[in-house]
Amino acid sequence: MKAEQKETLYQILKKSSGALLGYTAKEFSVDPQFADDIERPVAPPQAQAAPSYAKNPDPVQGQPFVIESAGATIDSVNKKIISCARCGLSKTRRNVVPGEGVENPLVLVVGEGPGADEDEQGRPFVGKAGQLLDKMLSAINLSRQKNCYIANIVKCRPPMNRDPSPEESQACRSFLDAQIHVLKPKMILAMGRVALQNLLDTSIGINKMRGQFVDFKGIPFMATYHPSALLRDESLKRPAWEDLKAFKQKLLEICPDYDK
Repeated sequence: MKAEQKETLYQILKKSSGALLGYTAKEFSVDPQFADDIERPVAPPQAQAAPSYAKNPDPVQGQPFVIESAGATIDSVNKKIISCARCGLSKTRRNVVPGEGVENPLVLVVGEGPGADEDEQGRPFVGKAGQLLDKMLSAINLSRQKNCYIANIVKCRPPMNRDPSPEESQACRSFLDAQIHVLKPKMILAMGRVALQNLLDTSIGINKMRGQFVDFKGIPFMATYHPSALLRDESLKRPAWEDLKAFKQKLLEICPDYDK
């Protein structure tokens, strides 16, 4: 046996006997000058911090609301709306006004936004304009208690009842889209210019578009004058009534028994 082999065997036996007798080997140390030549273990990558909207589903200027499951209901959507703080209207509102009506409506009625009475009560169309809306719907055998759902472009009152800004409307848009998705109305009735222009993403005025049917994601859509406009100008009541009669006729084509 060569000297090198003997030395190797000796070292093996020495370490083995030390282990058997309870000896502890000295800790191996690295000369500092060679430390950089030693392959260091790579630390696992740190998990990226979750984006703020993952913790808060409705942050200021947050991500669009997405329906999380096929089992979503109008109540679950409205609970998200109530906790929303996406735009500045959340700082001036008294109550959020998600909407009101039946879960499987024939008609979705969409207005502009809450007014003072709606902001006070947390319900849509309950002031003078709302009382007139109820009469308009009743004239064609519709109501929020029986076959309609009433919502707005924005769910919080703009101060002084001004028009909602494009940013405010956009902040609420995915909520309205979610409501339409879960409600699946047979028809949509837009009340006034703001509802018309926001839903159809158009600059065409209400005078030109009222009474006309268009397709909105497979749903027949029509716009007419807002009840508040009729309160300001009674000359608009006649054309609004003509619009409602045309709307009823279209609804009868889709649901022949609704008026019985």
